[in-house]
Amino acid sequence: MVYWALTKGYDVTPLFIDYGQHCAATERKTLRSVLPKELLNKTQYISVADVFRASPSCLIRQPNLWTDKISSEDLMLPYRNLFLLATAVAFAASRGSSVALAAFINSNLASEIDATSAFLKGVGSLVNETGNVELEMPFRNMSKAEVARMGLALNVPIASTYSCQANAIEHCGACPNCVERLNALHSAAHFDSL
Repeated sequence: MVYWALTKGYDVTPLFIDYGQHCAATERKTLRSVLPKELLNKTQYISVADVFRASPSCLIRQPNLWTDKISSEDLMLPYRNLFLLATAVAFAASRGSSVALAAFINSNLASEIDATSAFLKGVGSLVNETGNVELEMPFRNMSKAEVARMGLALNVPIASTYSCQANAIEHCGACPNCVERLNALHSAAHFDSL
């Protein structure tokens, strides 16, 4: 998203939200390694971890991949996306920004109610009609493979990105995010070689 936004002329301030996810340290380290160097000092980090502290979700409590039987419901965190979007919009408003960008994509695996196209469209409409910050989700109708191809075209180090839901150290290769990421990278690499 950041690389795309820079090509569109946005004055970008990346925001990292620690909502208590067990992989926050890995996500933060990854973010610093993939961001354009000129944005490292502009990046803002906030913690709102107390909101989800009591959740049994495997996004908050890292599962033991050797012994725990994990279902798709275990990888859900109710209202996480709504909370993240509200936090980003409030963050933008408090700094006098007129736009908040979110990189949600058209995921085939999203089953949470606040990850559906209808929900995100509704939130976007509500924010855009009621406040002084416009919420833009320019990738919302794109697949992860399309975004990966765009990333390659923009020289984004997409092979260094991280999106595992189950393991805080490295990609597990089996959770929905890992499977979709691997498929997207494969598709982008194949497309790039044609």
